Amino acid sequence: MKFGVDYRHIASPMISAESPYAGYIFESSTAVATNSAQLAIVIQQKSATPVFHEVAIFAQDQWRVNSRLSLSSGVRWEIDPPPTEEHGDLPYTLLGSLGDPSKLQLAPQGTPLWHSSWFNFAPRFGAAWTVHDLPSFLTVVRAGGGVFFDSDNQLAVRGFSGVGFQAGKYIFNASVPIPPSELAFAPSATAPYTSDAVYAFPSHLQLPYTLEWNVSLEQALGSMQALTVAYVGSSGRRLTGTQEYSLSSQNPDFGTVFYFPNGITSNYQALQAKFQRSVAHGIQTLASYTWSHSLDFGSNGSELPLTRGNSDFDVRSNFQFGAAWDIPSNQTRLGKLLLSDWSADARILARTGFPVTLGGNQVVDPGTGSIYTGGVDLVPNVPLYIHGALYPGGRIINKAAFTLPTGTNIGTAPRNFVRGFGMAQMNFAMRRNIHLTDQVSLLLRGEAFNILNHPNFGLIDSTLTDATFGEATMMLNGSLATISSQYQQGGSRSLQLALKLQF
Repeated sequence: MKFGVDYRHIASPMISAESPYAGYIFESSTAVATNSAQLAIVIQQKSATPVFHEVAIFAQDQWRVNSRLSLSSGVRWEIDPPPTEEHGDLPYTLLGSLGDPSKLQLAPQGTPLWHSSWFNFAPRFGAAWTVHDLPSFLTVVRAGGGVFFDSDNQLAVRGFSGVGFQAGKYIFNASVPIPPSELAFAPSATAPYTSDAVYAFPSHLQLPYTLEWNVSLEQALGSMQALTVAYVGSSGRRLTGTQEYSLSSQNPDFGTVFYFPNGITSNYQALQAKFQRSVAHGIQTLASYTWSHSLDFGSNGSELPLTRGNSDFDVRSNFQFGAAWDIPSNQTRLGKLLLSDWSADARILARTGFPVTLGGNQVVDPGTGSIYTGGVDLVPNVPLYIHGALYPGGRIINKAAFTLPTGTNIGTAPRNFVRGFGMAQMNFAMRRNIHLTDQVSLLLRGEAFNILNHPNFGLIDSTLTDATFGEATMMLNGSLATISSQYQQGGSRSLQLALKLQF
């Protein structure tokens, strides 16, 4: 039996005091030359240091039933109260019900964002059964499952950018820099709050959690090789969604309110296979393949209203292979000098494409004032893709297969059912470790990324009204958010040489 307590205290200046901030919009080169911005956005931000306290108590039991069967069970009790602030400057929330906006009020500062929940118990269970125990034909079946809680701290931090902490204004026909007279304003918690967003939570917000389960079969193939096949599943429950309300027409004290209720779900299931060969004759390999399907109601929160469908990161097939080879050297004196301590590494990556979220009309919700991008209507019996050498990547999404919905309809096309381009790439490296002395060595390494220079296409224009709808507008490495795209996955062939002295 094992028992324990873990506690996390996080306090850091996560909300920057870089204030004021000004952003300018120039609509022409003439506007830049004459220092006449069509619009300037000025933001005053109050500094804040959120403080988080997270506590968990756990108990665990490991039981070796017999020489072939082992069981593991345990439970965690998670306690995750809303954040405080280092100087007692807490964010604001609401009093009242969004069902009756006319009676909403700003809660006094110090009102907790939500009341802590005390029944977050997370049981977990695992088992391992050795079916065959012959060293060259070892067979092990494993199974497990449990509950895993998340926290709402990431969303709670947004309150430190709302009313009382941030204030903004728009200045038309502005010049650089902004005159001091235009900066003479500060964040305020005095009504009306029409220029500042309010971030509100249910008073009894519950922690989101995930049910996870898995079962696997591991089979030894001789003493150096093993094959593993596994089924993995998870189901997100009580996930936190985002609702945006524009309440100025129903309550003159409020403008935009962001509300974060529980209730969203997700589901992920996967079949995984892995082959592993330990070092034998200088060669080590690892190959894995995953077929999976992921469903949710809006992976990145940008699609309103929520629609159940394929997740934005739903990749159906994913294959990876890696190998390392310690090259044997010639036993002659010259052979040892030139060929000893050389190694080669290879890696192959391949996957199918990510879904493409199609966008249609911009729709204003008459009840809340929220603006969202609706879906599109699917035209029956029309091919979804057009193939041809004149298109980037040899394929585009067929614009004729879709039409804009009428009125405020969100569209009949299923969410995320069309796909972008897959990815395939091979990387290769050669390295040599030269021992200069017993304590000093020199490591030479040359690496080639995408050595076959296979083209990988990335971002696809998903807005139906665009002239380039359905076409790839960027290569994959340029579509991924990184500091440098040179060595990013999906780029053109590139080489890197390294020399490292180790002592």
